[in-house]
Amino acid sequence: MYVVTGGTGFIGSYLAAVLDSRGERVVICDWLGTEDKWRNISKRDLENIVPPEELFDYLNDHADEVEAIFHLGGISATTEKDGDLIAENNFRLTRDLWGWCKNNKCRLIYASSAATYGDGSAGFKDDESIHALSKFNPLNAYGWSKHLVDRWIAQQKAHGVQGPKQCVGLKFFNVYGPNEYHKGGMRSVAHQIFPYAKRGEAFSLFKSHHPDYTDGGQLRDFVWVGDCVDVMIWFLENPKINGLFNMGSGQARSFADMAKAVYVAAGAEPKITYRDMPEELRGKYQYFTQADMTKLREAGYTAPFTQLEEGIRKYVQDFLEKQDPYI
Repeated sequence: MYVVTGGTGFIGSYLAAVLDSRGERVVICDWLGTEDKWRNISKRDLENIVPPEELFDYLNDHADEVEAIFHLGGISATTEKDGDLIAENNFRLTRDLWGWCKNNKCRLIYASSAATYGDGSAGFKDDESIHALSKFNPLNAYGWSKHLVDRWIAQQKAHGVQGPKQCVGLKFFNVYGPNEYHKGGMRSVAHQIFPYAKRGEAFSLFKSHHPDYTDGGQLRDFVWVGDCVDVMIWFLENPKINGLFNMGSGQARSFADMAKAVYVAAGAEPKITYRDMPEELRGKYQYFTQADMTKLREAGYTAPFTQLEEGIRKYVQDFLEKQDPYI
């Protein structure tokens, strides 16, 4: 049995789809809410759907059956300002799940984030040593909470504390793909652009407020959600590999590149304008991210990562243009 926290969310529901296709027993831990989030899991055969407040009771009742927990749930908005809410959901819950997996000889694969790297001035290398982690300075509370988890786990290792049967942290970069439709302003730029492209209208990207980057030239490591899930399944199949790993494509591309790819995939002429970035974001904005994927490759992962244009083509033509855009 595999438990997926945040299982009705973006990456979690895609993972649930792949696990289900493999014939695995899947338990989702999440709230469905009152909107259409249930559609993310509407095609799945599920063992159970457990609300987060009942998670540990459920785990204790089924301890002998749970092989691994994929912990993808939490507060994912980089604009969230409630520090107590973030600390409870992103730090303490992950720490408690780590402890439960340790005590029950269970495997844990959890979501960290590229937001832990801050402005990128200390690089994007997934070195999990205490010294290396101390150099990063996240720009928002979300990134800080993920970084706090990574540092806490590093401290446990340094003190010789025996951890879960397997423990893997994945620093997700800018993930895009189907089932992100519920995320509002946190949706990928690709999904935000698509309706404009279909109408043949212009989409407005943020202007650059950094002298080294042109408008639309801000760079991100955009990664196809299917690649992220493939990596998680690979760790599932390689239970002796542990550690903190980057989860990106390894290639930085501009927002203008992404926008053009969406218009082309939708069969439209690219129309891009630019608007001022809100003042409150300017001091917390990453102008460049690019995952160093050396560590994952050296661990033995050999599959190629989807190029941006191909990923956008799949997203637009295989999902967004369909009457049913869900995986």
